[in-house]
Amino acid sequence: MAKMTPKKKASAGRHAALARKTRETDIRLTINLDGKGLAQVSSGVGFFDHMLEALAKHGALDLEIRCEGDTHIDDHHSVEDVGIVLGTAVKEALGDKAGIRRFGFASVPLDEALSQVTIDLSGRAHFAFRGRNKLGRGKIGSFDVELLEDFLGAFASAAGATLHAEVRAGRNTHHIVEATFKAFARALRQAIESDPRIRDVPSTKGVL
Repeated sequence: MAKMTPKKKASAGRHAALARKTRETDIRLTINLDGKGLAQVSSGVGFFDHMLEALAKHGALDLEIRCEGDTHIDDHHSVEDVGIVLGTAVKEALGDKAGIRRFGFASVPLDEALSQVTIDLSGRAHFAFRGRNKLGRGKIGSFDVELLEDFLGAFASAAGATLHAEVRAGRNTHHIVEATFKAFARALRQAIESDPRIRDVPSTKGVL
């Protein structure tokens, strides 16, 4: 059974530090939602590290991730479990979500590829992925491209977020996956930003 524990008590600000260990992965993660885009990541999956660095840069997050996983089997457990821990950390760092914009959208091109991501930090987990036929199957390095969907779905479930991702165009799978990660980063950045006009929780229910 997975065990998720805080590594340390979060300091002032929107930070979180978590550890999660199972028979398949051992993950330690820290995040600062109000960062400068700095990343120190080691997942054991080279291309995935590149994508996590892009996520930190374009999401303006400071992110440290160390994952030891059973990559001798394949990369699935490591990629999906990082998504779980990242989603949990974002949820913890946001606290009661007072004053955030809540919704985020980004459309990001990378040469011939175009991806769009829409997110609502609603407290209700839902994930939808469109354009699977454009992404296809295959590998980028050791990274199975279908793991893009598994990572985003794991994040949405753990964060309690509604997340819609769509591949609108593309030929090169590297470009498609990278455009999607960058769109996710930009949409998340927008959703977690402080709204100077709103101080309470952005919901008529008063809670998210």
